[in-house]
Amino acid sequence: MKKPLASALPIVAGVVAGILIAGVIFATTGFSIFGRIRDNPTSSAQVHNTELTALSYSIINHIKDGDFQALSLVAHPEYGVVFSPYATITLSKSKCFQPEQIALFGSDTNLYVWGVYAGSGEPIEMTVADYLSQFVLYRDYSASAILGINRIVRSGNALENIKDVFPNLQFVDFHIPGNADNDGEDCAWSSLRLGFEEYDGSLWLTLILSSRWTD
Repeated sequence: MKKPLASALPIVAGVVAGILIAGVIFATTGFSIFGRIRDNPTSSAQVHNTELTALSYSIINHIKDGDFQALSLVAHPEYGVVFSPYATITLSKSKCFQPEQIALFGSDTNLYVWGVYAGSGEPIEMTVADYLSQFVLYRDYSASAILGINRIVRSGNALENIKDVFPNLQFVDFHIPGNADNDGEDCAWSSLRLGFEEYDGSLWLTLILSSRWTD
């Protein structure tokens, strides 16, 4: 004997309710009663990498435009910014500037020792303008098509100690490849690495490092 229609209504209502609940779960979380069927399009890591990259590009543009007031506003408020002319960071020899000093870069004509030249060991004695031109803006890194997020794209014969010196650092490596010479050696490649540390809930510029091919 067939069941009366009235007795089937609670079953139908339960199924409909279940479908509606599953639809709400899917819309808000990306999950259904049948399992995961789509991924959340923006994970926290993706957002963080996007923020890191955008901040790095803005810093390069600040330097290119000579907008040192803007650059000083993203400098680490407690530790300042370390400038390393090579991949091997030596804090005792590298120059470190506080935000208020960076704000005055445009009119600063003092000679500073930024480190020592690779090979000769002679001091790198330059003004801010000369150092930025010869090391930081050595190439147009804003046009670089190769980026390493918390990853060194290319190493030379120098010791890579960025994570040893700054274990909490997050960085972007802007890399420009060179051209192969007659022996197949990739010459004249260079990288600019911008490093950041979190402080008071925000990312702050902590390191500007230049790395390039040396013979």
